[in-house]
Amino acid sequence: MSGESVVFWITGIFAVVGALGMIVSRKAVHSALWVAFAMVNLAILYFTLEAPFLATTQIVVYTGAVMMLFLFVLMIVGVDSSDSLLETLKGQRLLAILFGLAFGALLISAITSTISVRNNGLEVANGDYGGNIQGLAHLIFGRYLLAFEVTSALLITAALGAMVLAHRERWTPRKTHIEMSKERTFSNQVTPLPNPGVLARHNAVDTPALLPDGSPSQASLPVQFRETAQDSDNSKEVTS
Repeated sequence: MSGESVVFWITGIFAVVGALGMIVSRKAVHSALWVAFAMVNLAILYFTLEAPFLATTQIVVYTGAVMMLFLFVLMIVGVDSSDSLLETLKGQRLLAILFGLAFGALLISAITSTISVRNNGLEVANGDYGGNIQGLAHLIFGRYLLAFEVTSALLITAALGAMVLAHRERWTPRKTHIEMSKERTFSNQVTPLPNPGVLARHNAVDTPALLPDGSPSQASLPVQFRETAQDSDNSKEVTS
């Protein structure tokens, strides 16, 4: 067995393990780390296939920039809050399974088509251009120049659209703390309102928030009030 075959089997197994670890992991941070691990092994495979530009791009762009950006966002936002496992969209698991099977069939067909055709390697393919980078430059800025420019224009348009949609224009001056205190004092709602995104019936600290299906969430209550809230709910059921 040649050295290239040994590297292929080792890094290929590691890449599959990283992909499975991303799916199996319950924490988003661990999933991001598993994806970075799989991408590094894919970069090693690119090096063995005589594609240094793709390997370097895989490490610098995807592993070093994109995945680390995802990881930093997850660390900043926080993943301590428990996510609801209830399905708000009916049939999403069935659709996910169908899309997964279709993607698997497409991947198998692509692999079988490449195996059936004998490949001469990138060294022969890039022989007329002087190297891998020169060959990629000839294809990108030659044969596929229009597709490359259209894709770049589409990405720029998407970035600008995201900035426009996320931007909020303030038409009135920001209220000061004194003005907000006066409004609460002279209105019927003296206590602070619930935080945005919290589905609560009122501002009582012993009232649980509601899950998407309408059932109360005891995890939204402080530990000291969970038993009290359960007892009050039971007493209401008995009374009704």
